[in-house]
Amino acid sequence: MIAAIKPAGSNTRGLLAYLYGPGRHDEHLDPHIVAGFAMLGMPDPGRDENATLTELARHLDAPVRLRNNEFGQKVTDHVWHCPVRAAPEDRYLSDVEWAEIAQRIVEAAGIAPAGDDLACRWIAVRHADDHIHILATTVREDGRRPKLHDSGLRVGDACREIEKDYGLRRLKKGDRTGARRPNQAEMHKAERLGWEQTSPEWLQDRIRAAIPHVTGAEEFIAYLEADGIEVKTRRGPSGDLLGYAVGRPGDLNENGEQIFHPGGKIAPDLSLPKIKARLESSQPEEHPTARRNHPSTPWHQATDALDTLHADLAEDTHAQAHIAALGELLEATAQKAPDNLRAELRAASKAFARAQRSQIRAEDRAAHALRSAALDIVRTATGPDGSALAALLAALVWATIVAGRWHEAKDHAHQADAARQAVQHLRTAVDRALVPTLAELAARPPREQARRVLANDVRTAVPDHAERILADPAWPALATVLADAEARGHQPHQLLKEAAAQRELTTARQPARVLITRIQHTGRNPAPNRRAEAARRRSTIAGSASTAQSLGHQTTAAVSMPTEQHHRQRR
Repeated sequence: MIAAIKPAGSNTRGLLAYLYGPGRHDEHLDPHIVAGFAMLGMPDPGRDENATLTELARHLDAPVRLRNNEFGQKVTDHVWHCPVRAAPEDRYLSDVEWAEIAQRIVEAAGIAPAGDDLACRWIAVRHADDHIHILATTVREDGRRPKLHDSGLRVGDACREIEKDYGLRRLKKGDRTGARRPNQAEMHKAERLGWEQTSPEWLQDRIRAAIPHVTGAEEFIAYLEADGIEVKTRRGPSGDLLGYAVGRPGDLNENGEQIFHPGGKIAPDLSLPKIKARLESSQPEEHPTARRNHPSTPWHQATDALDTLHADLAEDTHAQAHIAALGELLEATAQKAPDNLRAELRAASKAFARAQRSQIRAEDRAAHALRSAALDIVRTATGPDGSALAALLAALVWATIVAGRWHEAKDHAHQADAARQAVQHLRTAVDRALVPTLAELAARPPREQARRVLANDVRTAVPDHAERILADPAWPALATVLADAEARGHQPHQLLKEAAAQRELTTARQPARVLITRIQHTGRNPAPNRRAEAARRRSTIAGSASTAQSLGHQTTAAVSMPTEQHHRQRR
C-alpha cells in the first residue's frame, strides 16, 4: 500500500472538483466520502444531490477562515492531499475498511491524532476500487497548525502495519534514500511527448553517466552542459559553486520556459554537496593517461581493485563509500562494454543505483582505488579482450553479491533487493561474454590423461567444491585453461588454490566458469619455468663443488686462520 503525500495547496474547492469529477486520466466512478473528521452533518455531493462542492469546501475551510480573520494574514498552504493506493494484486477493500485505513493514516501523519478533539478537519473520498484520496485543511480547530514534520515516514510505517493487519502485499520500509517517484503529470507529459522516461528519470541517468568521467564539481557541470543538458548553477559572491539544477531539452512549462530540477530532488545522492564529496575527496594521485603504458590494462586494474572489496566492508563508512564507487565502476563498464553486453550492463547499473545510497555516511577517500579504476576505464580503456572483460564481469557479480549481503546485514531492504536485481543482469552479461571464450577453449581440450591429472589437482586443491567443478559443463574449458597456464610455467594445483581463495565459490552457479575467469586473470603472465630453474640450481651447486676441489690447497691454508677472518674470506 502506497500513501503519497502531495505538496501543500491552497484551493480546497479546486481539489474537491477533481476528486468528484470524471477524472483526467483514470475514470472516477461513484465518488463519495468513506470517512471524515465528523461524518454527522457532513455534506457529501456524491451521496446528497442537494450538497455542493462549495458547501463541502466551506465546511472544511471553516478553521482556516477563522484563523485568517483573527491574525489578518492569509494561510496559503492549508490543503493537505494524500492518495492511498492498494497494490494491483490486493483483494477488494470495502468502504468500511477504507474508512479504517484513512483514520490510521491521518493519525500517523499528525493531521488528526487519536483522542484529539481539536484536530484538523479531513475527509477521505473514494472514486475507485483500489484507492482513496485524503483531503485535510491544516489549521486545527484551536487555530494552531499541526506538526507534520516527518509525516511521510510515519505514514509509511502506518502503511506497513496496515498491510500486515489486512493481509495486503507487504512493501519494504522506506528510509528516505529512494529517488523521487515521477508524479502523474510528469508521466502523462512523457507519454504525450513520446518520451520513454519522465524528465527526472532521464536526467538521473545522464547525471550518473557523467560522474565516472569527472574529478571535480566544475568539471561535472561542464560535462553535463557538453552532453546537451540544460544546467542552471547557483554561486556565491566569490564565484564558488553552491548548487545546481538540470533541465531536459524540450521540457517546458505552460509559459514556454525551461523546467529545472535540483540534483538533490532527483535523487538524494545527486545533490551538489554529495557529488563534491565523492569526487573531490577521491581524486586520483595522477592523471589516468599517465598509466597508459602500465603492463596491466584498465580492465585488469579494475578486477584487481575489486579483489580487496570484502576486506574494506568491515568499517561501515568505508563500506558505504566502496558500494557507491562500485556503482560508478558498473556505469563505467557499461559505457565501454561491447554492444552485445551493453543493455544488460546498463540495466545492472540502473538497478544498483538504489543500492549505492543508505543513511550511513560514506568515507569517500576509502574508495579511491575503485573510483580510479572507473575513471581509467572511461578515459583510457580500449575494447577489452574477451578474457579480461569476463574476469571483470565475474568480479563485479561477486562484488555486487557482497554489497547485497552487507545491506542485508544492516537491514537495508530496498538496497539489498536492488543489489539482487543487479546481480541477475550481471550474470546474464557474464554468460554472454564467456560464449566465445568457452567455444575457443572447448575446441582444443587437453588429452584425456592430462585431463585426469588436472582433475586430481582440482580434488586436492579445492576439495569442498571439486565435484561441482568437475560436473560443470565448462570443466573441459577449465582444463584447457589449466593446461595453458602449466605451459607458461604455472602449477595448476597452486593456481586453483589461489583462485578459490580469492573469493568464495559457494554462491557460484557454475564454479568451473568462475575459476576460468579468475585463472585467466591471475595467470595471464608467464611464470618462471620451475624445471629450468631447478636445473640451473643443480648446475650451480655442481659448479661450486668443482671449484672447491680445484682450490683445495686454499682450504687447507684457511684452517689455520682465525675464525673471524676465515668467515669474512668465505663471504
